[in-house]
Amino acid sequence: MDIDEKYMAEALKEAYAALDEGEIPIGAVVTCRGRIIGKGHNMTERLHDPTAHAEMIAITAATEALGGKYLSDCTLYVTVEPCPMCAGGLNWAQVGRIVYGALDPRRGYSMFTPSLLHPKTEVQAGVLAEECAGLMVDFFKGKR
Repeated sequence: MDIDEKYMAEALKEAYAALDEGEIPIGAVVTCRGRIIGKGHNMTERLHDPTAHAEMIAITAATEALGGKYLSDCTLYVTVEPCPMCAGGLNWAQVGRIVYGALDPRRGYSMFTPSLLHPKTEVQAGVLAEECAGLMVDFFKGKR
C-alpha cells in the first residue's frame, strides 16, 4: 500500500462514519508533513447545513490545527471528487494537493473550465476508486 492509498483508507474510515450516521458516505482527511491534521465526513443532515461537506469539515479542522488559513503544504484526501463549493473552499485555503477516489461526473468540480481550484494545486484522481465509488453506489441503491 503506497502513501496515497494509506491516507485514502483513512478518508474511507470517515466515509463509513458518515454512512453509520445516515449521511452521504464521503470522508476526507488533510495531511501535512506526514501526519493527519484534520478529518471530516459529511454532516449535512446532522447539522442541517448544506455546506457541511466532508472537505469543509476537514479544512476547518486542519486550519485550526495549523493556526492559519492556508494549507499550501498540505494534501487533502477525499473519497469522492469535490463539488464546486468545496473546490472553491480548497482554492481559498490554497491546498497544495488533492487526492480523490471516485469521480463525480454529475456534481464534480472538474466539469468547470477554467478550474475552480487554486492554480498551484496538484490533483491525483482514482486512488482506491472502486471502493470509494462502491460505497456511494450501495448507499444510493438503498435510498431508491
